[in-house]
Amino acid sequence: MTALDWLFSATLTIGGKDILWREIIGNAFGLASAVGGMRRRIWAWPVGIVGNLLLFTVFLGVAFDTPQDKTLWGQAGRQVFFVAVSIWGWFRWRQSRDRGEASDGGAIRPRWATWPERVQLVALYAAGTVLFWWLFGIIGSFGRLTEAWILTGSILATYGMARGWVEFWLVWIAVDAVGVPTLVNAGFYPSAVLYAVYGAFCVAGFVTWIRVRSGAPDPRGPQIETVGA
Repeated sequence: MTALDWLFSATLTIGGKDILWREIIGNAFGLASAVGGMRRRIWAWPVGIVGNLLLFTVFLGVAFDTPQDKTLWGQAGRQVFFVAVSIWGWFRWRQSRDRGEASDGGAIRPRWATWPERVQLVALYAAGTVLFWWLFGIIGSFGRLTEAWILTGSILATYGMARGWVEFWLVWIAVDAVGVPTLVNAGFYPSAVLYAVYGAFCVAGFVTWIRVRSGAPDPRGPQIETVGA
């Protein structure tokens, strides 16, 4: 058996439930990426992409063999969006680091979103949730509304992280609050546990970024950006 064969077939049995090792490994990469994100390290992006690719195969049960025999289109779809946004975020953080925007060793300097950006963020969350709720009604998904909420929030949180918005942690908390019960009901227990850990981690990350933001004045003076900038 090759390493790839093992990765796609190996399971761990806990409490009579078979759990894919690639779900465990994918979530481990996700947690490592979150740690890197809190520390504002560029390596957080490529590490996260590896986890996204593994978890895509876990949640797309219609194409890959999984013990749960369920397809969570929202969870699978968000991995695709994660990869796309992460490539952009990776590039943007490298640019920020090369410009020396953060003086404490981080790749990017955290900032609060402007009020127009916050309004757009809320509006996009509502519109995206409705759009994906409609789409999942057509293609079918386990937990139509919760999947739409999770997918939309995940896209916006990743985008906010790339922009360096402190508020992106709050979006992740909103995603995790819905994600934990959804994943438990679907039988994806490692992912549910990780979502719970993420929730606590996001609170810590939010506080950390606030402290960094408060203690690191921008040498360029006040900067106002718009979402389209």
